[in-house]
Parts: sequence; structure tokens; C-alpha cells
Amino acid sequence: MNKCRCLIADDHPVVRRGVRDLLEDEHLCSDIYEAKTGEEALEALRRQPWDLMILDIALPDKHGLDVLKEAKLLQPRLSVLMLSLYPEKEFAMRAIKAGASGYLTKQSAPAELLAAVHRVLQGGRYITEALAEQMAHALEMGADDVLHARLSDRELQVLRLLGQGKSVSVIAEELCLSVKTISTYRARILEKLSCESTGELIRYAVEARLID
Repeated sequence: MNKCRCLIADDHPVVRRGVRDLLEDEHLCSDIYEAKTGEEALEALRRQPWDLMILDIALPDKHGLDVLKEAKLLQPRLSVLMLSLYPEKEFAMRAIKAGASGYLTKQSAPAELLAAVHRVLQGGRYITEALAEQMAHALEMGADDVLHARLSDRELQVLRLLGQGKSVSVIAEELCLSVKTISTYRARILEKLSCESTGELIRYAVEARLID
């Protein structure tokens, strides 16, 4: 395989270093650039072409799926591998639909990450067995039938955090957004899911299996 140029977008230095070391140890990439924010990653994409981007969902300035969509507009042939703390339940499906070549959680073994990188650099997609089952189930049941399919990527993220019992202020701090902004998202989620309280949102998130 030809050595590739890789862009790693993650706000955690330890994660970036771990991914970099893994790629360098396997001699997969000739050039690696690390971005701490979504905007840094997009600026790198505007400056020059890349073969691979390894992208986190929870970036401090932009939602990772928004970065993914902009990245695919800037460089349509770019292979993007999502690497996230979030489980596959919802965001993996959205990521694949938005153009990602694969989705892995940060709990994945290094060997699986390397297998995913090899696969996407060959032009394929890396789909775990769990995600394949989820996609098959969604096709069978009709994914658009669920209410939370109406939510934006950020709204779904906020719903998951509310479902974990986190307050609006805690979520605002975690996502580096204002309390007012999170309150606005909460109001939109209540309307879209026909709920009347945070308690109902928590119950919805639990029943829809949006949280672990």
C-alpha cells in the first residue's frame, strides 16, 4: 500500500498521539497532521489534499458530523474514519449516510483500527458486525419511522446527554456552548419528540436505547 497523508482531528492529545504512533509503527502514513478542533481540520483540508481523515465526533467547536459533511464537500474523495467515544447505536448510521467510510469507538482494539484504515484506504468501507446488524434492522423496521430520526446531529447529542441525567449547565460546559444554546436545543427536542419535560426525554432516551 502506498503511504498516505493522514489528518487526525481529536481534542484529546493522548488519543492523537496513540493514533499517530500506531500509524507510524505500521509505516502507513508518510505525513500526519494533528488538529485539535473542527475548524483546524477544515483549514488543513482547505490548504492541501489528504488521503485519510480520522475524525472524532465530540470536538470542542463543531459537531464531528458537521465537520464530516464539510470535509466531503471540500474533498469528495477523502476517506473519513470516525473514531468516537459514542457507541454505534445512532451516530454510526448518520456518519455512514453523511459519507464516512467507517465508524469505530475508542474502545476498539488497535488491530481493529489498523484493519479499518487498511480497508478505507483501499476504497472500501469498514463496517463492524454490530453496525451491520443495526443497519439491517433499520432497513427492516424503517429507520425514518422513529421520532428521533427528526433530530439534527447536535440535537441527538444533547438528547443522549439529557438521557444520562446531565443538567443543561453541565451539557453546556461539556460541549463548550452557552446554557441558552443548550436550552434552545432542549426546547426543540421537546417539540420534535412531543415531550413535555426533561423527565419524559430521559424516559424516551432510555426506551429508545440511545444511552448505555
